[in-house]
Amino acid sequence: MPPGDVIVSLRGVAKDYRGLRPLRVERLELRQGETVALLGFDRAAAGVLVDLITAASLPDAGDVDVFGKPTRSIAAPDAWLEELDEFGILSERAILLDQLTAEQNLALPYSLELDDLPAAVRANVRALADEVAISRAELTAPAATLPPLVRARIRLGKALALDPHVLLAEHPNALVPPADLPTLAAELSRIVSARGVTLLVVTADATFARSVAERVLTLQAATGTLEASSGWRSWFRRS
Repeated sequence: MPPGDVIVSLRGVAKDYRGLRPLRVERLELRQGETVALLGFDRAAAGVLVDLITAASLPDAGDVDVFGKPTRSIAAPDAWLEELDEFGILSERAILLDQLTAEQNLALPYSLELDDLPAAVRANVRALADEVAISRAELTAPAATLPPLVRARIRLGKALALDPHVLLAEHPNALVPPADLPTLAAELSRIVSARGVTLLVVTADATFARSVAERVLTLQAATGTLEASSGWRSWFRRS
């Protein structure tokens, strides 16, 4: 889709997820090539939002449109899987297999032949590892032995493996030590910019949000409205 086109739209959405109140989003538009961060969603609500956008679930009220089509119109499993391929999901819900090496975890989107990786798969994995700053030594280590920042990089690599048009990140900084967050933010921004991928980040950390997104919105849970605040890039452009 051309830059600037609306690729995700939520209007008057409500979804009961057994929280204190239903998730409400009065209006959200995500445009091609845009980087947006959302504050005010806890982890459960972030997961519900991502499921609504990817059509893994449908809203109780309101409309969700993705790539110009309502998610309610996706009737067949094959059509849903095809739509899902447009998204990379960076989330703790994307489980790492601790007994496998970082390389084997990164290979999973490409192949289930993990004991003896095909040459083409290994080449893809090495390129992906370089992109997300995983060293050759880290690649051969079991995921369980790696520090939180490297584990976050593995999750990021898996989310990017199939070249998605949209990257959805659910609290990607939650398990990363504070000292490593500037590094994670810088790497995420670099990769998103280089790929030209659209980014939606849900986080509780306003500093992290402003570091990775040009547009930062805060959810007012009672009403579902999203209030805007400026990311740091916008601030510099105005100065």
